[in-house]
Amino acid sequence: MSEPSSVHTVAVVGGGLSGALFALKLAAARPDFHIVVIEATRRIGRGLAYGACTPQHLLNVPVSRMEVGLKPGFADWLDANPDAAGALSIGLEESGGDPHGIFVPRALFGAYLEERLEVALVTDGGPGLSLVRGEAVRILARPDRAVRLSDGREIAADAIVLATGNLAPRAPGGPDQWFYDTPGFVPDPWAPDAFDGLQPDDPLMLLGTGLTTVDIVLKLTAAGHRGPILATSRRGLLPQVHAAGGAWPAFLEAAIPASPRALTRLIRDQVAAAQAQGVPWQRVFDAARPAIPAVWSSWSSREKRQFLRHLRTRWDVHRHRMAPRINDALHAQAESGRLDILAARLRSYRLTDDGVDITLAPRGSAERRFTAARVVNCTGPRRDAGNIAIPLLADLRDQGLALPDALGLGLETENCALLDMDRRASTWLFALGALTCPQWWEITAVPEIAVQVDRLVGQLANPEARQLSAGDFLDLGAGI
Repeated sequence: MSEPSSVHTVAVVGGGLSGALFALKLAAARPDFHIVVIEATRRIGRGLAYGACTPQHLLNVPVSRMEVGLKPGFADWLDANPDAAGALSIGLEESGGDPHGIFVPRALFGAYLEERLEVALVTDGGPGLSLVRGEAVRILARPDRAVRLSDGREIAADAIVLATGNLAPRAPGGPDQWFYDTPGFVPDPWAPDAFDGLQPDDPLMLLGTGLTTVDIVLKLTAAGHRGPILATSRRGLLPQVHAAGGAWPAFLEAAIPASPRALTRLIRDQVAAAQAQGVPWQRVFDAARPAIPAVWSSWSSREKRQFLRHLRTRWDVHRHRMAPRINDALHAQAESGRLDILAARLRSYRLTDDGVDITLAPRGSAERRFTAARVVNCTGPRRDAGNIAIPLLADLRDQGLALPDALGLGLETENCALLDMDRRASTWLFALGALTCPQWWEITAVPEIAVQVDRLVGQLANPEARQLSAGDFLDLGAGI
């Protein structure tokens, strides 16, 4: 175990967006602290969103929405980076010359965060920001607090922050679950070997029609794949596209408390009013966005379940949108006949000499069959911390240090502090980002994460600082 130190040590488990941003800001606020970022992968600051991507993968929001309070700002860094010149030129053309509406490759934001971390890292073992390469598998609470790594090392810490980011998707339910243990199933489309051996003309079926499917179609196309792709989900809805221009005033917070159904009607009325004035419906969703944590917190468990069951998919496809270029590229694949989007339920899988024969039940029509070389799980990040067997999360459950929520969205928290099995808020164990969805619902996009990070930094740097509340998200501003 590492030697005890009189310097206050904060261990951050995860070096993606949430962990990197938190570590950078805490190091700036408390240069006397020792902040240790524990990350298993080779590159820090990128995570899945900004690391497992190609130049074809653009940010889902314009550059102006990616400012996180670091110096230099992201836009200034792009302007000074010769490698970004081409992307900025294309983005300006797409946005009609509006620098606030530029969409750039996601990898550029990953490079920006990685560079900020590399500049801040210290290697002399003293106060400041340092990096440990390893996989955290256990949190030790007694006799001393520490993070145990898979190689046996233990990192002593006064406070521990979990920033594990998005988890790999879970295998779908439904019939013939034996198929998900065969080579024909790709459980994680972002795994390095996900498409090893895939032939250019191989037919594929993608489970899901959200942003993961959009990313995978573009990735495969850029890699030279030209075979037919069938993407299917229960509703067959694709993410909507961003639109520039217009503005709409905030309106949702004034309606709290209200049921999911009532708020849905309100949003529809606002969309109709906006369109009557020539304002894109996207501005209505942008205006609603900052109030979402407060809305979610106001709902009962029954109302949250109602939303998740009946409204979540339609909310997601309007809330989490595509850049115009991405939308054009995806629809070009559909118009060429290569990509087919289908609303259907799975009926069965049957292995054949050509791969797997799939029977589907489309909505409102007769059964359909499709033969695929592989079936790819594009259902999106896993959230159900109560069932997942990732060593760190499973150990937290077993020790009673963490409490998975009843809706399968993550871990129960109170202002980022983990709740234990007796629903007591920890004074030393915290979480950021996707793990905290049960309290805030939408805490996976950059602006919300930045607000959450700022509040936790203030809380740890100054214990008397005010804690995060749902109202803190009301000042996020327009745009998504």
